[in-house]
Amino acid sequence: MIMNMCEVTEILYEGKSKILYRCKDEVLILVKYKDSVTAFNGEKSDELFGKGRLNAAISNLIYEYLEVNGIKTHLVKVIDESSVLVKKAEIIPAEVIVRNVAAGSFSKKYGVDEGVALPHPTVEFSLKSDTLGDPLINVSHITALGLATSAELEEMKRLSLLINELLSGLFQKAGIRLIDFKLEFGRAAESGELLLCDEISPDSCRLWQIGTDCKLDKDRYRRDLGGVLDSYEEVLRRLQGVEL
Repeated sequence: MIMNMCEVTEILYEGKSKILYRCKDEVLILVKYKDSVTAFNGEKSDELFGKGRLNAAISNLIYEYLEVNGIKTHLVKVIDESSVLVKKAEIIPAEVIVRNVAAGSFSKKYGVDEGVALPHPTVEFSLKSDTLGDPLINVSHITALGLATSAELEEMKRLSLLINELLSGLFQKAGIRLIDFKLEFGRAAESGELLLCDEISPDSCRLWQIGTDCKLDKDRYRRDLGGVLDSYEEVLRRLQGVEL
């Protein structure tokens, strides 16, 4: 399973969409994508056979593209169709959300119709806590709670906007509009440097087909639109057709 890259010793953590395995090499972690799909902090959940494979393939493709363009990520090696080897990192519990178009909670909170393009990308931070419902949190709160330093937050914002620029261009070539997306960053166990972690997939992005605004992301599951796996397959197919 792990092709001599590391020897798994135990399950380190099991989340809603992935299982993390501890390796004998203590600076590496094996990540296994699951077929589970959840929404509303786990209140709605199902198993969709093949979803883990699709999310892994999409995220791996995107991470490799970002690495080529100077973004440091935790990805070390793709092991199989649903498993990757990553650098161990201390996850900063403040997720970054970048929005290009009003949708979802942004539309509900601020009374902006879905689909309205924002005059510039917006950057939000949310506390990574399922128990509390991942509430929005500001920079002052983050530093007061000791979750990250001001310098780290500035770098996270800078990197997030750069990633937005890179991904918006990539998805546009694939005929897809990048509406918004979530990022997680962590401090590398060996060096302490900031790394892009977790995944970038239709689970963590809103992706609309250019021209029709057909949803190609997890909103198909959240809103009972059907065709979740077909949409994920379509995203992968289109990205594979783009010259990276």
